[in-house]
Amino acid sequence: MDRMRTFTLTGLFAALVALSTMVIHVPVVATGGFVNVGDAMIFIAGILLGGKAGLLAGGIGSALADVLLGYSHWAPWTLVIKGIEGWIAGRLGSPSFRGAKGLPKSVIMAQALAAAWMVLGYYLAGGFMLGFKVALTEIPANLIQGGASILFASILLYALRGVKGIVSERAR
Repeated sequence: MDRMRTFTLTGLFAALVALSTMVIHVPVVATGGFVNVGDAMIFIAGILLGGKAGLLAGGIGSALADVLLGYSHWAPWTLVIKGIEGWIAGRLGSPSFRGAKGLPKSVIMAQALAAAWMVLGYYLAGGFMLGFKVALTEIPANLIQGGASILFASILLYALRGVKGIVSERAR
């Protein structure tokens, strides 16, 4: 896949991440944050396009959604947390997805590790911003968000697995 195509798809995935984050979001009163399904698009971006694209699409798309939804106080944290989440999913999941006939267990594990990072990242960010006792209240919601996103992304990835040219040859 050439650089221009990867660049374009990364931008499109950043928009999909922002949109999927904004369409379904449930506020968490205790922390001033929200639960969403944008992680599914982050996982898909990273696994289809590689770690670098996952980093950019996840970080930029999610931070943009924070700003547009009025959660700009979370945007700097989100940029880093969701960017790393996308990088983890892409770095660990993309190589085994290429050429796979089904959905390799390593792709699901990559998503699970990325989701675990997201939960930890938001716990740490919430701890610094609001105190660690308050940040604990968001862990169950983030675990549900991560699990639901893994399920949704896995279903879509399974459906996309046979589409020719869908996975970047340069995905890393």
